[in-house]
Amino acid sequence: MPSSETNDAAFPAILGGTPIRPSGPPDWPPADPALREVLLTLGESGDWGRYHGPYCERLQQQLMDYHDSAHAVLCASGTVAIELALRGLQVGHDDEVILSAYDFKANFQNVLAVGATPVLVDIEPDNWNLAVAGLADAVSSRTKAVIVSHLHGGVVTMSRVTRFAEEYGFPVIEDACQMTGATIEGRRAGTWGDVGVHSFGGSKLLTAGRGGAIISNRDDVVQRIRLYSQRGNEAYPLSEMQAAMIIPQLDQLDVRNARRADNVQVLQDVLERFPGLKIFQNTNHPTESQPAYFKVGLQYDPDQFDGLPREFFTAAMRAEGFAFDQGFRGLHRIHSRRRYRSVGDLQHASAADDGVVVLHHPILLETEQDLRQVSLALDKIRDHATMIQEKASIPTEPLKDST
Repeated sequence: MPSSETNDAAFPAILGGTPIRPSGPPDWPPADPALREVLLTLGESGDWGRYHGPYCERLQQQLMDYHDSAHAVLCASGTVAIELALRGLQVGHDDEVILSAYDFKANFQNVLAVGATPVLVDIEPDNWNLAVAGLADAVSSRTKAVIVSHLHGGVVTMSRVTRFAEEYGFPVIEDACQMTGATIEGRRAGTWGDVGVHSFGGSKLLTAGRGGAIISNRDDVVQRIRLYSQRGNEAYPLSEMQAAMIIPQLDQLDVRNARRADNVQVLQDVLERFPGLKIFQNTNHPTESQPAYFKVGLQYDPDQFDGLPREFFTAAMRAEGFAFDQGFRGLHRIHSRRRYRSVGDLQHASAADDGVVVLHHPILLETEQDLRQVSLALDKIRDHATMIQEKASIPTEPLKDST
């Protein structure tokens, strides 16, 4: 605890000082009159409890229009959407699926679920997303697909991926669960591959608590997905109530994404004084890309914070009222070598496993002044890094959300 002689406002909240944001991180989803109106309407009509109503069909059409896509299949989560995409592409026993060694673990587990083997490739050093150059060494006679995720504001150059996949004759699953509404090389995220996947999980840019969607122009893939999912009823449904809640959010998505992008530029300016935090950079990617920011990914260097371990740093920032968390685990570090094949030493994926820090998106919808307060919290933590490591009690990190 700070002494009576300590400036309480300048002392880290994790050690008993006053938080920069006493109210904590902003809520998500936020209070929204449009969503309240939807809930009232559902309560009066009874559509919230129906198997079949107007909302799922309406959402499917809006997603098709938004993505200029022939099909939009709604489902229970982004996780199951990846599995359905794999099944729709007829990936199965003894096949191989290429994916980044730094990715959401469910993508790895979904490959195993269909009987295939994950093949892990390294990531780019600037944005810690899949390194397209690594695909060539990953291909084998068993390669059946590649999963490409855009994570933490980092984008993958999809034109290179699709050209490569076409040359070798295998399909692409584009995981846009963190990138709904983003533009990748002039096209909507999720529309580059044979199949695109989105998530409507509880903290996502579009949220229904749970849910997901599959976007595709391939009639054959969508037909297989529907045949697999139809078992007298939908095996992996999105409810009418969930669809109804997503529709007004989709109407606001572009405006909100633009505001988030503007505030990421503010954050970039704030971090100029803090070389220990580097926002994921898309410097080697086409300029026609505009990421969406479900999480802002940062490369954390503990040496710039007097050796403060990452878990202490994120806990200290959360205590100040900013929703910082550690990133995903490297897939090669949490699974037995018997379950996957890898290409190279995966040095950048190991660095990401050790060094990713993410900032949750709701604060990006607040004011520039709110974003600039991040620097006040960082000053407190940097100035007291040694004391934090010696005296702070670190709470258990919250569970990581889906991709």
